[in-house]
Amino acid sequence: MSDYMIKTQALTKRYGEQVSVSGLCLHVKQGRIYGLLGRNGAGKTTTMKLLLGLAKPTSGTVSLFGCPLQGNEKRLLPRIGSLIESPGFYPNLTGTENLAIFARLRGLKGVKPVKEALELVGLPYRDKKRFSQYSLGMKQRLAIALAVMHDPELLILDEPINGLDPIGIAEMRSFIQTLCQERGKTILLSSHILSEIALLADDIGILHHGVLLEEETMADLEAKNGRCLRLSLSDGKAAAALLRNRLGVETLTLEDGGALSVREPEFDTGEAVRLLVEAGISVRDVHLYEDSLEDYFRRITGGEGIA
Repeated sequence: MSDYMIKTQALTKRYGEQVSVSGLCLHVKQGRIYGLLGRNGAGKTTTMKLLLGLAKPTSGTVSLFGCPLQGNEKRLLPRIGSLIESPGFYPNLTGTENLAIFARLRGLKGVKPVKEALELVGLPYRDKKRFSQYSLGMKQRLAIALAVMHDPELLILDEPINGLDPIGIAEMRSFIQTLCQERGKTILLSSHILSEIALLADDIGILHHGVLLEEETMADLEAKNGRCLRLSLSDGKAAAALLRNRLGVETLTLEDGGALSVREPEFDTGEAVRLLVEAGISVRDVHLYEDSLEDYFRRITGGEGIA
């Protein structure tokens, strides 16, 4: 069996003249959480629909569990649980009643699959509350229960924390980690909330205008992302020229208000301050920042934020 639960090769989807996904080469490893990052409209949902056979690619291929998806849908797709948009739950039925209907449609026998799925997401079995009375967090948990009810090996979750309050987000994060770490599920999830992906994912892919800009482990990203030293100065332009000429500093960014940002691991802060003061440039403040995933996203997408 392949080490990759999901692998795509030059996957592309066009809608007329619009390219939603372009040349996507995705690699999701077994037993890990893969975070697919991107702004709204970046192509995350389209990518997931292509992986699930809900949309047909214009070109390129999808492999699941080491096998081509095309021609093997009936064999491969039952091994996957998914949350793409909102499931069609009946508002006048309880969570248990809704899941029981889906269980029958899937050929699952007895009450055990429904009961265990509800217990797994922290919802009561045979509760009297109708789906229409559920909070958003409860609705999301019921959708996850539906995705895991048949005990799939792979989960594909599109924006599972979207719209949740901070408590709901923390609960969903804990639940997703439990599914991976204790139940051995491989999970591909998309989000535009970078801080949550940073807490959850083992690997990330950054999707921008349908193109996968980068794919790597969170550990490698954190090592590469590094630190940023910010100096607040009386004359940023003169300071930048001085540091380039005297210390050979290359990774300088001149900000509004005269501040300088420096991204060099071996940068000698003490020597730099001494040179600036001797040149008559006032150093008002020196501050060291640890880069966030948001900072990295902005850099590789040309300054665009995630919202």
